[in-house]
Formats: sequence, structure tokens, C-alpha cells
Amino acid sequence: MSDDQTRFSKAYAIGQKPWDSGVPSVELVRVLDAGNLPGKTLLEFGCGTGTNALELHRRGYTVTAVDFVAQAVEEARAKAQAAHAKIDFRVGDATRDDFGGPYDVLFDRGVYHHIRTVDLKGFLKVLERSTRKGSRWLSLAANAKEKHDPGPPTVSEPELRAELEPLFEILDLREFRFGTNIDDFRPLAWSILMQRK
Repeated sequence: MSDDQTRFSKAYAIGQKPWDSGVPSVELVRVLDAGNLPGKTLLEFGCGTGTNALELHRRGYTVTAVDFVAQAVEEARAKAQAAHAKIDFRVGDATRDDFGGPYDVLFDRGVYHHIRTVDLKGFLKVLERSTRKGSRWLSLAANAKEKHDPGPPTVSEPELRAELEPLFEILDLREFRFGTNIDDFRPLAWSILMQRK
């Protein structure tokens, strides 16, 4: 188990997971309501306990959702079973595993901004394998204009453009604030809507 898996597994085990607000991401809902994620098949990276995956399923997508923390995936499967939702939850590594596809849509909330510091090259290979020309990706990433300690790793606009634009066209880039389960903690973030070149 990697250091990251150990750290995140411990956070789930002791219940210290501020990213797990229990409600779908407001920014994901906004983009969905605007009709900006067309397609039927969707791959979510870093699904956690499945809150966003359930919303995506409710919206009509065939969802494959992955996380590298087994406890999170177990909780997500239990939620889906209780909701009678058929979602393909998997334990997997977004820097090296094959998740099938190509998918019409990719989604992550807080995966890109972390994984870029661990194995960006591996993640980009997985993104390339999982998509085709025209696939859309919505990535919600912490914004380097505000640093938080503790808090998520951040990325600047020049960094994200340099890292992502070789493979994806950025269709919309805007700022918003992450919702968390801590009342006064709403980190500044990027909403990055992209399309595979």
C-alpha cells in the first residue's frame, strides 16, 4: 500500500474526511444542469463514498466509479445498494489501472490536484486510455490563489494549462468554492471543463 493509500485509508477509518460532505458537488450539479456533460458512459476518479456517483446515476449515466481506498468503495457500494442503483464501483489506481472505456465523460473532485504531485505522467496515460476525441472531463481542483494548511494541494492556472492542454481543450475555466463537511472551510477551487482533442 502506498503512503497516500495509507493516509487516506486512515482518514476514512477515523472519520476525518472533510471532502465527504454527503451532498453532490454544487459545481457538478451546475455543469450537469447546463447540459455540458453530454453522453451516456461516465468514469469518476476518486469516488469516495459515492455521493456524486449516485447523483450521476440518477441523471441517467452508466457510471463506473473508482477510488484507491477500499473502505470508501465498500461504503459507496452499500449506499448504491440501499438506493437500488447499479453503479460499477471499483478499487483502483488512477495512475496505472485500466478502467475500460473509452468513456463519454470523466469526472473528478479533488483527484487531479493531488495526483499531479504523485504521478502526473501515469494519470495522463490513464486519461488518454479512458477517453476518445470529444470525450468531456470535468475536474474540480483546488486553486493556488489561496493556500490552506491543512487543506488540499493546489494548482495554478498556468500549471493546469501546461499539464492538461496537450491532451484536452479547456472549454470553461472558472472559480468556485468546494463544499466540505466543516462549516467554515470552503477552499477556493477551479472548475475545469475540458474536451479531449
